[in-house]
Amino acid sequence: MLTAQRKDHLLGLLKADGRVVAKDVAAELGISEDSIRRDLREMAAAGLCQRVYGGALPASPAARPYGERLELATESKKRVARAAVRLIRPGSTIILDAGTTTLAMAGLLPAELEVTVITPSPHVAIALAEHPLAEVFLIGGRLSRHSMVTGGALALEAIRHVRADQFFMGVTGVHPEAGLTTGDIDDAATKRALAAQASETYVLASREKVGVASAFPVIERDRVAGIIVDPEVA
Repeated sequence: MLTAQRKDHLLGLLKADGRVVAKDVAAELGISEDSIRRDLREMAAAGLCQRVYGGALPASPAARPYGERLELATESKKRVARAAVRLIRPGSTIILDAGTTTLAMAGLLPAELEVTVITPSPHVAIALAEHPLAEVFLIGGRLSRHSMVTGGALALEAIRHVRADQFFMGVTGVHPEAGLTTGDIDDAATKRALAAQASETYVLASREKVGVASAFPVIERDRVAGIIVDPEVA
């Protein structure tokens, strides 16, 4: 079997089974595990899968640059955002993570809802600028142009001094084995720091994030109050 045919086969397994186990595929095709691992390394470098111990998982499309994600699964994000907004209590302090689903939440906050919003996202802050009753605090720091989120030492120092009732966290992957993951190591650290300052953390999981994985773990599932999944996916 040619390399291109093997990779097509591996992609088919990822789609059908949700994972690839290198030793099983090697036995099935009668080739060495090293050949399969090499194929998976090349596929991972091309963004076609996420390498894990012993094989690979489907790569998350939500790890794309922010501008591309704005057009990805927009209706699914709106459904998740509506469900999340219903959890917000009047007069509470919430943290809205950077991301396109939290941006949708910002646009759906009722005009009559009095709320304090803390966010590391310039886009979320701007979206809430005209809300009549929302007090908005933007966390400073180094701006990631890929994810449009502030992070780094300045952000972590600021986060230490905030407290919130709820944190609505964005991730790029929700997988039964890989857990809650994201594609940037600094962003993962910022998310963990924000979760530590909130009484409850909710993970936002639109269609494209379910059953896929990214490179960096964010937080253990038993540390979140809930995962808000698109009802049409669940």
